[in-house]
Amino acid sequence: MSMVVIKPGMLSSFQDAGRHGHQPLGISVVGAMDQRAHRLANILVGNDAQAASLEITLTGPTLKFKEPCCIALCGADLSATLNGQAVALNRPLIVRPQDELAFGARKHGTRCYLAVHGGFALTPVLGSTSTYLRSHFGGWHGRALQKGDEIAFARPLKNKSLEAVAMELWAIKIYLPAAIADSSRQRIRLIKSALWNEFTPESCVALLTETYRVSPDSERMGYRLTGTPLLMSKPRQLLSEATTFGTIQVPAGGQPIILMADRQTTGGYPKMAYVATVDLPLLAQLAPGDALKFEAITLERAQELDAARECAWQTLSQTVKPIQDLLLNH
Repeated sequence: MSMVVIKPGMLSSFQDAGRHGHQPLGISVVGAMDQRAHRLANILVGNDAQAASLEITLTGPTLKFKEPCCIALCGADLSATLNGQAVALNRPLIVRPQDELAFGARKHGTRCYLAVHGGFALTPVLGSTSTYLRSHFGGWHGRALQKGDEIAFARPLKNKSLEAVAMELWAIKIYLPAAIADSSRQRIRLIKSALWNEFTPESCVALLTETYRVSPDSERMGYRLTGTPLLMSKPRQLLSEATTFGTIQVPAGGQPIILMADRQTTGGYPKMAYVATVDLPLLAQLAPGDALKFEAITLERAQELDAARECAWQTLSQTVKPIQDLLLNH
């Protein structure tokens, strides 16, 4: 019960919901950059959201499956194929022994997530199987996939009638609630920080009206943006404090940095705003060179959006229960 890496791709690493509760010890949360796509892929194959998925970045790997399994791909469209045939996103699919999954040109998005029914056989570190690439622990030997790696599955696909299961899965209609469907929003929503008014009026206007671009010097730790500089009215020294996914911090040069999944645990740069949690998946799918604009919302509105999204996840879990029953009970 395993898959073999024929080609590793640009950056393919196992990620889950994150390594929470250890920031006071200096250990970063990490986890999937696009938690929406990660969670959806797991739900579609009957897994818990905490199960690890394979986060595939821009140029995907080529994987050979040694045993039958059920997979789902969600997130970026990287022209995935199974034995040369196009693969549908956001659906559970049966894979047969010796099948090869490969990826081609990027159509949209940056990160695609591969989940396997039963999960991958990985050893948790501090309660998580996420790969922390900088510290070389978690996931698969603390690193991205390499050619020749063979990763086992945690649980076999029980049903031996693969064709029957494949047909039943394909017949199940899947409707994604609007709150968790792929969004094509033109602006990333943010919440103003307590330091917002300490930035110049011109900087506050610029952040909410100007176009910024993701710099080539961006990765899982943070996105450096290029655009109109953001300046404080009076430069001041700040004590370091805990960071969060989506924090927009501004170094002395004025070019903002958005902290991402592999962010450091504390930071002392002025924090101008925070990306609303509901829009972090949109942010995660941007690539270097992509443009983005922002709009401000209140904390209360951000909480409403987050609550609506969580209700949508509960609705979807009930909708796809026939998939879970089929995979778990046959």
